[in-house]
Amino acid sequence: MHHLFTPVASVPVDTRTALVHEEGWQSWSPSGSYALGDKPYRPTNDNWATVCYRPGVTVPEGAFQGEGLLALDSGDGSPVRLWAAVEPTRAVPSIRLVVDGDTAEVSADGPVKEWTGATIQSVLGDWAEGLRLSAPRPAPTVWCSWYEYFTAVTEDDIHENLRAMDTLDLPVDVVQIDDGYQKALGDWLTLSGRFRSRAGIADAIRARGRRAGIWTAPFLVDPASDLAAEHPEWLVRDTDGGFTHAGRNWGHDLRVLDTTHPDAAAYLTEVFRTLRAEGYDYFKVDFLYAGALDGVRHDGDGGDDGDAAALTAYRSGIELIRQAIGDDAYLLGCGAPLLASIGLFDAMRVSPDTAPHRRPEADDHSQPGQDPAEFTGAGRQWQHGRLWINDPDCLMARPAVETREQWAAHVEATGGLMASSDRLLSLDEWGVATTRRLLSGGAR
Repeated sequence: MHHLFTPVASVPVDTRTALVHEEGWQSWSPSGSYALGDKPYRPTNDNWATVCYRPGVTVPEGAFQGEGLLALDSGDGSPVRLWAAVEPTRAVPSIRLVVDGDTAEVSADGPVKEWTGATIQSVLGDWAEGLRLSAPRPAPTVWCSWYEYFTAVTEDDIHENLRAMDTLDLPVDVVQIDDGYQKALGDWLTLSGRFRSRAGIADAIRARGRRAGIWTAPFLVDPASDLAAEHPEWLVRDTDGGFTHAGRNWGHDLRVLDTTHPDAAAYLTEVFRTLRAEGYDYFKVDFLYAGALDGVRHDGDGGDDGDAAALTAYRSGIELIRQAIGDDAYLLGCGAPLLASIGLFDAMRVSPDTAPHRRPEADDHSQPGQDPAEFTGAGRQWQHGRLWINDPDCLMARPAVETREQWAAHVEATGGLMASSDRLLSLDEWGVATTRRLLSGGAR
């Protein structure tokens, strides 16, 4: 599975001024540049290691490690060097850097190719341009329910904000219903008690000249869901015959839908075809790391090629969703293994979640907070317009949000997907003006 690390390069460095860029595994994995004396951000517990970092990978103390991409500015005026996965959508080697005296020793556990450039961001950008992807479509502007209502969102909350968009004259293209409308993870077409009709609310959104958007976590299954009870054979297993564990969230353990099982694939297709037929044409698909976890799947042995098989299963699962929603629908990924996602999405979350507060829980930089979202969002600015439209996460401009001015400035500076996530009637004058300005700018 994870192979031996073999030497790739020895590079002289000025230890006072050199910088190393680590690229994290997925949306929420810390990514960015460090001085050689810095301690890079690492998981503070096993659960977050699974949910927010590359599962099964422990980086030794004193080492820097990028997943598929690692860049070094040696600090002595020589060109920046980047080591990159040769076939990023098929295999994502871990690339490691250890400093020995005034030399950086670089090694990798799979094939990498070297690039050189002027700066860390520019050489990463050159690498992305070398993939020759077509330019991403501009993103619509969005209002999202999550950061005000979280899982307690009701249909009435959506109606209230829909009216407020008109009253406040906010240029919102898409009204996106987030987590909370569904009965359970996996039971996407069964409503929670807080919603009356999914098609009805889509009609109401569209009647006001806006587009309807919806959130799912397509590869996650709650063990207490009807799906888990009725179709255990649709879940990815571990090599001991139990279920593959996708971490713990929402207060319970999570399982993984096996999209290589024909019936599970048919179910997922039905979910997205149904939502599309109901009028939804903007899809935020979240917690996508689950679809790339190692395990025993229906169409493979999950043996020694576990990594490659998991990435293939992941990509085919996303392709299934794209076929069901159609080419014209807008697809935003989140919590996604980034290099394995190249070529599949219109927009991509490039950082951990933001929050109404600056600091992350337990000082883990994969956890919600403005600091981690800004650090990794800035570190991945090179992806914007090349791999996809970057999603820096939602603007929150209400008075209750700490350092809201600084957060708004970060979101605006990215030029990426612009989304508001406040109860609009709770905005003060500054909040309304800022929200209107950012949404009017749109993705550049």
